[in-house]
Amino acid sequence: MYPVLLLVFCLSCWLLLSRRKQNASKGKLPPGPTPLPIIGNILQIDVKNISQSLSNLSKVYGPVFTVYFGMKPAVVLYGYEAVKEALVGLGEEFAGRSASPVTKKLNKGHVGIAYSVGKTWKELRSCYLMTLRSFGMGKRSIEDGIQEEAHCLVEELRKTNASLCDPTFTLGCASFNVICSIIFQNRFDYTDQDFLKLIEKINEFIAILSSPWIQEKQSQELIFTFGNLMITLTDLFIAGTQTTSATLKYALLLLLKHPDVTAKAQEEIERVIGRHRSPCMQDRSNMPYMDALVHEVQRFIDIAPNSVPHAVTRDVKFRNYFIPKGTMILTSLTSILHDDKEFPNPKVFDPGHFLDKNGKFKKSDHFMAFSAGKRACTGESLGRMELFLFLTTILQNFTLKSEIDPKDIDTTATASGVARVPPNYKLCFIPV
Repeated sequence: MYPVLLLVFCLSCWLLLSRRKQNASKGKLPPGPTPLPIIGNILQIDVKNISQSLSNLSKVYGPVFTVYFGMKPAVVLYGYEAVKEALVGLGEEFAGRSASPVTKKLNKGHVGIAYSVGKTWKELRSCYLMTLRSFGMGKRSIEDGIQEEAHCLVEELRKTNASLCDPTFTLGCASFNVICSIIFQNRFDYTDQDFLKLIEKINEFIAILSSPWIQEKQSQELIFTFGNLMITLTDLFIAGTQTTSATLKYALLLLLKHPDVTAKAQEEIERVIGRHRSPCMQDRSNMPYMDALVHEVQRFIDIAPNSVPHAVTRDVKFRNYFIPKGTMILTSLTSILHDDKEFPNPKVFDPGHFLDKNGKFKKSDHFMAFSAGKRACTGESLGRMELFLFLTTILQNFTLKSEIDPKDIDTTATASGVARVPPNYKLCFIPV
């Protein structure tokens, strides 16, 4: 037994040294902690809090450094300048993706818009955006669908009769229905069995997606296959429902925790919209506080701390370092959204982070909740619309009440794969 273990250890060391020598012959990867054979830097990275681990490493190795997930290196970009330089300045070179073996097996070798690369990604993305536009993306019809769903959401919440409830399921149904209204041109009742089965299957798929610890390169084949288009459809459901519903759930928890923020938002809603018509996107320009509130929710919760891993599409020289083609790239969005130079007291929930001294909405280049560059979230405009209309409509119709004192509410996120989600809680929706 021991000779076998010794042989494995020696082979691992040889492979690691060979790879390092190969990289050294071309250039050098950014600095980083010394990896151990086979397991890489697993001992230096807390899988339950990768963001904090990367923050600690950045203090030692700077804004660009290398960590090893097993035998494979990943280059970490930490901070606004490094991320912008790569994703925006060298967008084409950093536009790659890597898919884990589990993901490829689940997709039976097919790729969707989320994990495709090169020509396949460009063609699928073009088809994706063209199809969404034909269904009304960016037009009034999409907004009408979200307004209708917001009305149905309010009616569903009224059925709770102001009693304590967990909003997770209802918010999830609302988000799923927005995508259904785009794809199927039809929404579903929240008790429809086919609708519930669809939600269940998507949730099962998400639950077993692997983390970025083991990655391999994508192989590119035919583009417009039935399988590829089906996976793209699945990507749309995953990206367009899970993050939105989790953000809405987190937003309500933060509003319970900060009743002063809730009161200011409701005062603005009452003044600008009143109670006798539905909120619309045109209202946003007249509602700087509500606009800032939505942005601050996304900034504060930092739902995808390291985004979806990128990969370089070719050998790249970046800040005098050499990054071989196919190397995984991790972009720390936390380091941008929680930058204390841009957002004073970043760990404090405060819509004032997006307001100027006159109370007007203030844009920030550091707002990268949807990432940046060529692989930024293609559903950003849809997500922004949903969050604004859903939250505004809820606050227009209900007073939120917690079962515990606001000061005792815990808003600490829990890790769920590559995302951060709010803890479970209950609240009362009291009609106004």
